[in-house]
Parts: sequence; C-alpha cells; structure tokens
Amino acid sequence: MVGLELRQLEYFLAVADELNFSRAAEKLRITQPPLSLQIQNLEKELGFPLFHRTNRFVQLTDAGKAFAEEVRKILDHVDRAIVNAKRTHDGEVGTLTVGFVGSATYDILPAVLREFRNEFPTVQVHLHELSTPMQITALREEEIDVGVLRPPVQSPHLVTEIISTVPCVLAVPKHHPLVEIPQPTLGDLSGYPFVMLSRKTWAGLYDQVLGLCNPLIRQEALEFQTVIGLVAADLGIAVVPESAMNLHSQHVVYLEMGGQLPEAHMGVCWRKNDPSPLVREFVRMSLAFKNKK
Repeated sequence: MVGLELRQLEYFLAVADELNFSRAAEKLRITQPPLSLQIQNLEKELGFPLFHRTNRFVQLTDAGKAFAEEVRKILDHVDRAIVNAKRTHDGEVGTLTVGFVGSATYDILPAVLREFRNEFPTVQVHLHELSTPMQITALREEEIDVGVLRPPVQSPHLVTEIISTVPCVLAVPKHHPLVEIPQPTLGDLSGYPFVMLSRKTWAGLYDQVLGLCNPLIRQEALEFQTVIGLVAADLGIAVVPESAMNLHSQHVVYLEMGGQLPEAHMGVCWRKNDPSPLVREFVRMSLAFKNKK
C-alpha cells in the first residue's frame, strides 16, 4: 500500500503489544487521540479491522494477528538496513580492492593489511598484483580502489603520496669480484652484465640506472624476486631497493654504494575526490606506516 507510513506501522505494533491504547500512547510518548486516529486511518487504508474494541478490552482480529507478524519482520528489516547503511557509511563494512606491485609485499603491504584487517574485520579486501602502469589504468577505469605503486604518477585524476623511501643497493652473486672491493664505485661496475627490472614494471628506476652507469644488460625480469633469482644464478648484478634484501638468498650479497645509487620510492595512489571511507582509512594507515619507519 503506497499510503502506508512506517510511523503507522510502529503505532500499530505498540497497540498490538500492549492491547491498550493508553499504555501504547504512553510508550510512544504521544497522547491517545492521535494514536487512535492513526490506527483508524491505517484500518481504512487496509480495508479491514485490525482490532476488536470494547469499553473493557482491545484484541487483535485474526487479520490483525497475521498483519502484526509481518509488520515485525518489516520493521526489523528496516532497522537492519539502517544499521548496515550506517556501518557502510562509517567504513565498517564493504569491499576494498587494492592493487600492488610485488615489491610492496617485502615490508609495506603486509604491515598495512594487518592493521586494516584488525580495524575493519568485516570488510572484504581483494588484492591484485599489478605493475605501476597497470594500476594507473585500473584506477582510472575504477577496477581498483587504491594502489600501492612506484611513483611518479602523471595523472590529474589521481592523488599519490609517498609512503616509503629507501636507498638502493647492489645485488651481486656471492663470489663476484665486486664483493672483494671495500667501497665499490659506479666505475667499478663497468663491463659486468646486469639483470634489470623491466621498464614495463618500473620505468623510473630503469631509466635512472641507465643514466648512472650505462649498464650492459644481459637479462630483464618483471619482478624483483625473479631479478634476485637470476643474480643468484650468476647471470649478472642488479640494482634493487634495500627492502629487496628481505629476499634472503645464500647465493646473493648486497653491497651498499655510499649514496651513489638512486633512492626507491613507494607510494599509495587513489582517485581524486573519492568519497569512500575505506579508501580514506587505507591511505591513512599507509601514511602512518611511513611515520613509523
């Protein structure tokens, strides 16, 4: 019935529970005359009586009993809908889709995800491992909500904040001649083959390494884990973020170069003006990770 109002249903249930108009009115904190009028209007709208009324008692009709049972379900459902909507508005429920580069799993992403899941245990988090260019496209096309990637990001529709900056180190095979040099320089790298992280994965680092030492590239790989594996196999040396040292290998040695190598930045990226409280909270936790380091 289009004419029915939730208030009428609430009034009806109050009378159905109390079977007394005076007590129902007191429970609703209204006077009895407007309550009686609302019940009369409801019965008129429905086209059948809900109560038997005498001077001594009030009873539900059979139709009133059946109606009361269904109205309770309706009002319970409305209450749940309001609670769920509020929880969604507050970021307590819902879905968050996160894109990330593989190297984010070395330190940043696990820490942020643990904190996020602890604070929002009912939120479904979907993870997608994507390169930085793929994340930028996915953000623009709204396929992911937030990305953990390698800056810079050139897009007027996206916002990026740096959440981690670490120096790069040189990964070399365990018995490589560079291990014996106390303080290797860029000039010492000349002539040795390199394993490079593909430009498709991280164009910024690729171009920086090319500009520093004009490396002899033997092999490229899409992920740092593969890069380290190829270094361990003695295919070459590689410039990697310090965080890649968490990829322990007994066949790889990491050499510091005294600031000669570039720094590696990690950023969190999201759509400008995105109203999602879940995105806002994920970004907040990501930035808090930066402050804890």
